Amino acid sequence: MKVELAQLAGRDNDTAYNLERALAAINACSADTQLIMFPESHLMGFPSAESVADVAEPLDGPTVGAIVAAARERNIAVVIGTAENDNGRFFNTTLLITPEGIALKYRKTHLWASDRGVYEAGDRYATVMWNGLRVGLLICYDIEFPETARALAQLGAELLLVTNGNMDPYGPTHRTAIMARAQENQAFALMVNRVEAGDGGLLFAGGSALVDPLGTQVFEAGREEGQFAVELDLSRLTAARQDYRYLDDQRLKLPGEMVEHANGLRELLIPAR
Repeated sequence: MKVELAQLAGRDNDTAYNLERALAAINACSADTQLIMFPESHLMGFPSAESVADVAEPLDGPTVGAIVAAARERNIAVVIGTAENDNGRFFNTTLLITPEGIALKYRKTHLWASDRGVYEAGDRYATVMWNGLRVGLLICYDIEFPETARALAQLGAELLLVTNGNMDPYGPTHRTAIMARAQENQAFALMVNRVEAGDGGLLFAGGSALVDPLGTQVFEAGREEGQFAVELDLSRLTAARQDYRYLDDQRLKLPGEMVEHANGLRELLIPAR
C-alpha cells in the first residue's frame, strides 16, 4: 500500500492558503498512491478563542467539500484536519475522506493547552474499513495516552492514522509515543506533522513517520517541508500477530459502550466522568 505524507507549513486562520496547498498536494500525488495525509487542523491552522467562530466550518461546508471533490477526481483517500463548527460548538476534527465522501470523522479527545477554551473534547473513538484494512484516527496529544490507540485496537484497528501539530521541544516525545502505540497494539501507525513557525512563536517539529506493527520505525522525515511517499508492507501485520495477540491476553479492557453500524463503522463511546 502506497501512502504520501504531506509535511507542510500551514498558516493559522488562513483557510484559502491552506486549502490551495492541500489541493496542490493531492494533485501532485502519484497515480498509484492510495492515501495522502496532512497535519493536524491543516485546513484552518490553529484558531484562537477569538477567531474560531470566524474560521471554523461545518463538515458539509465549502472547504471540506473542495477536498471531497479532489479526492473523487483523483480517486484517492485523504486524511486531513479541520476546525469543525457543529451548530456553534467547535471541535478539532480529523477526517478520512474517500472518493465517496467522508468515511470517518474523529474529534480530538485529549485537548492540549492551546486547544482548551477553543474546542470541546470529542466523546468517542471510531474505526472503519478502508481498502481492506480497519483504520482509526487520532490527533497529536492523543498519542501520548496509551488508551487512545488501545481503544482503536479494541475496535479492530490495523492502521492508526495520526494528524499531528507537535512543536519543539516535544518532537522526541511523539517519536517515542508513535512507536509505542504501534508496537503495543500490533498495528501500523502513520503520523504527519506540521513544520516551520506558527503564530505565537511555536516552531513545529516535523518528524512525520511510518511505524510498522512490530514498533519499528520504517520512515521518519526531517524538519523541512516535503511530500514523502512510503510503502506499507502488509505482511508485517501478519508477522506481528502470528505468535501472540496483546488484545487476546490483556486482563483489563477499556470501558465504554461499543456501537456497530451497518456501514462497518465501529464506535467506542467514552463514559461520562
